Amino acid sequence: MRYKSLIINNPEDLMFGIAPYPVKTRRGLEIGGGQVYAELNFTLPVMSINKNTLDRVYEHYREIAEGALERAVHLNSKGVVLEFETLLEMTKTPSIGVEIVKIMNEICENYYQKFGLASEIRLTPNDLREFERPAKQRTSGYLEPMMELFEKGMIAGGDLLSIESTGGKEVSDDALMNCDIKTIVFALAVLGVRDMRFLWKKIVSAANNHGKIAAGDSACGFGNTAMVLAEKKYIPKVFAALVRVISVVRSIVAIEEGAVGPDKDCAYEGPFLKAITGIPISMEGKTSACAHLSPIGNIASACCDLWSNESVQNIKLLSGMAPTAYMEQLEYDARLMNEALRAGKLHRNVLQQLLVASDVFTDPQALILSPKNVIRISKELVKGDSYVANARNGALVAIDIIEEALASGKMKLSEMETNYLPILRDDLESIPDNESDFVEMMLPLIDPGKFILAEYGL
Repeated sequence: MRYKSLIINNPEDLMFGIAPYPVKTRRGLEIGGGQVYAELNFTLPVMSINKNTLDRVYEHYREIAEGALERAVHLNSKGVVLEFETLLEMTKTPSIGVEIVKIMNEICENYYQKFGLASEIRLTPNDLREFERPAKQRTSGYLEPMMELFEKGMIAGGDLLSIESTGGKEVSDDALMNCDIKTIVFALAVLGVRDMRFLWKKIVSAANNHGKIAAGDSACGFGNTAMVLAEKKYIPKVFAALVRVISVVRSIVAIEEGAVGPDKDCAYEGPFLKAITGIPISMEGKTSACAHLSPIGNIASACCDLWSNESVQNIKLLSGMAPTAYMEQLEYDARLMNEALRAGKLHRNVLQQLLVASDVFTDPQALILSPKNVIRISKELVKGDSYVANARNGALVAIDIIEEALASGKMKLSEMETNYLPILRDDLESIPDNESDFVEMMLPLIDPGKFILAEYGL
């Protein structure tokens, strides 16, 4: 573990638009350097992707990029990131993904030369390895097209490299539904950490070879899955909040391996990563409603450097195409935050306080994302001697924070929710500090057919 203390110790310094270690891009965006930029996330409408539809697929992405950047120019945007999250077929056949990057990069360059609009592409291949069960994290044939897309996609114009990696997901899926917190810790702090180390060595090396930016990972398949399940009332919100905290210990490994941010938005572990490592972060909130509902619409922007959405389909709305409309929404949010930054410390602090106050006591998942609580939890996430101990300690202090909010009367939760808290605390307290001891404890409790030990170096 590289980080043993925080880069940001004061909640007031955990601020939108400002990161201790900003990232400067090829066309001049300084992410975390004093202003917030919009990051647009988009996808196709429901359609097949095959040799007969490729021309239409390419046209969709051309239309998305043109529409978004044209609107950004009209809104006097200071800069934009376009996140290209590939679909399955685009990673399995890397040439498709590479061609889309090439199309969008040509449009980005045209708007840069013609209007001075700086924009960059975040290239996010999907992790194909999860489509094998049990997953072959290190020996899968799916690794080759993933890395080919990274390699050739960089050359085609993808400047920020990210992924939603899935190491440990074959174990966590059932654990989420069963509210099994110990297995979640095993999936994220043992399996996830080991897979992140393996995968991000490759991504960082490829980025360095091409002068590109290894940006960061997202525990979307863990943290966001838990949030969506809680929103549907399949699992308790308090459990989902703890999954979010525990996911930090696996996502930080990308930075330990050399990623520099901005991290990827959709698992909301970014505020903790920013506090611990000082990297700039991307976050999403209310503008994710096109893809999923969320209890953290405003507080998510409290310390963002890129303000994003979830994948919005390229479909027609009354105003125009949906990605163009979302570009406008993101840009107006960024404009408000940037105006507060320009107005000075008092005004930016007031805006941040209002963003936090509007959500913080409405849901335990919002509660843990307030800057004050992020700092408090982050201190626990780095002080142990193992990732397992850090995950346990971070989750335990998150329970403390939830119980304090309940005791103060500021937060109300159902009896079903509160009944889980002592159970979760007992389970967490039974986890030993030492990873080897924890692995020995857990292996008899997990179906050995679900994962392959050797694929995680165990």
